[in-house]
Amino acid sequence: MKNLILMLAVFLATSNISCAQVLSNKEGNYTEADSLRGSLRLERTFDVQKYHLKLKVEPEKQFISGSNTISFIAEEDLSIIQIDLFENMKVDSVLQNGKTLAYERKHNAIFIDLKETVKSDKKGEIQFYYSGEPIVAKNAPWDGGFVWDQDENGDPWIGVAVQGTGASLWYPNKDHQSDEPEEVQLDIAVPNGLMNVSNGQFLGEKDLGNGFTEWSWKTVNPINNYNVMINIANYEHFSDSYGDLELDYFVLPYNLEKAKEQFKEVKPMMDCFYEKLGEYPFVEDGFKLIETPYLGMEHQSAVAYGNEYKMGYLGNDLSGTGIGLKWDYIIIHESGHEWYGNSITAKDIADMWIHEGFTSYTEAVYVECRWGKEKALEYLKGTRRGLGNNAPIIGDYGVNSEGSGDMYFKGANLLNTIRSIYDDDELWWKTLKDYTETYKHQIIDTETTENFFNEATDVNLDPIFEQYLRQADLPKLEFRKRDGKTQTRWVTDVENFKMPVDILVEGKEIRIHPTNDWQNLKHDIELDEIKVNELEFYIASAYMR
Repeated sequence: MKNLILMLAVFLATSNISCAQVLSNKEGNYTEADSLRGSLRLERTFDVQKYHLKLKVEPEKQFISGSNTISFIAEEDLSIIQIDLFENMKVDSVLQNGKTLAYERKHNAIFIDLKETVKSDKKGEIQFYYSGEPIVAKNAPWDGGFVWDQDENGDPWIGVAVQGTGASLWYPNKDHQSDEPEEVQLDIAVPNGLMNVSNGQFLGEKDLGNGFTEWSWKTVNPINNYNVMINIANYEHFSDSYGDLELDYFVLPYNLEKAKEQFKEVKPMMDCFYEKLGEYPFVEDGFKLIETPYLGMEHQSAVAYGNEYKMGYLGNDLSGTGIGLKWDYIIIHESGHEWYGNSITAKDIADMWIHEGFTSYTEAVYVECRWGKEKALEYLKGTRRGLGNNAPIIGDYGVNSEGSGDMYFKGANLLNTIRSIYDDDELWWKTLKDYTETYKHQIIDTETTENFFNEATDVNLDPIFEQYLRQADLPKLEFRKRDGKTQTRWVTDVENFKMPVDILVEGKEIRIHPTNDWQNLKHDIELDEIKVNELEFYIASAYMR
């Protein structure tokens, strides 16, 4: 979930379960710092190619130090570039071709004067040396920061969760979702006896001879900044495979046997997602589950797992139906992000529903693969119980603003509603898989998503997307009797709203096509006989007048 666990703080209001990550909706009260972070200024007109992080992590001091070598291609002639790093972190020096560069700090942005202008379409590189005590998360992953913990044996157990807050909390980067490095290498030195696990393939370990061992990892696929991660503990490792995909698991030693049993769910999950969504998007980087001292996050190819080896969400069912207790929520949801969020990424954080709505829908996809469509529909309906429908699920663009937490399950139920509008499951599954494979490893926006699903059907989905994504309220379906005729209409914020919907009359399903204008139903139906098919359509309760 946006990381994950964010999950809908709103949503969980009714279930006494807190979920993750901080939503940055400031209701329009944006600052200069928000604009520096969220906008694409001239100083950000470069395409990051590679980050090479070389860090030393000192658990006792809660201190990190080292460098990030940033390789990029200029999109305009660049004499000044903006790199982001939180104010509490110290800039030790910035170099270009061995020459020290001058810089100016403004909030969490650093404007660096390049001694040698990088011409448009040419490659540039800087070495950024830094150090400090990164912000400590008070309650990860609901808030961003480092987690400096100990396991039951007293060994350091360290993780980081920064989605929404920003990867620049702990390393210098171009902290905007529109740009992903093509590859990342992490050389992370930790005290001897500990292991660091990061994204991608393991390159090796090296005893530095000073009480620290350096663990090196490298990705070969584009990766979101907030997914670049370190996980430090005295881990036990076991592995498996799924065809050509390497499956690696890193857990605390005393949880090894529990993990071997719990993680058996990965293979049926892969069976389902390969069929419905397409091949795992990062085969070259492998798939890992890593036990973390917080609930979880979708860190690409290195999924954080902290669900305590329980079914559901820490032993709870977010849907209230009992179906959510049949599977491990964190394994399924966070892994679903590999397809939506990690592979397909929203250009602006305002469009995070592309991550969270689709990933929440993968939960129902998994339920349907294992237990059938009716259970999946029941699960989806159950997830509506905590939705507020009090703010749009698309945020404000250019100011690092997410939309409403409803983006999770309202987004998932919107997708289910579109499936029902299609009224053709073969077409629906083909369209979903085509979308997922068409935009693999791409950065897109809501309009791209809308257009793709719109082109697959004769129904104009534009007003439907407009109402569900950009308005707070659900469409309301009204019925009334006039002159002996049964009439119906939609009440919406969006003008010229049309959406087919199925109603049940004495057990028989009938599709009707309401608009914003009252119209007579073709069938003579008494009002108390009408029941909306709420399993397949997420709308406001039908009003009988």
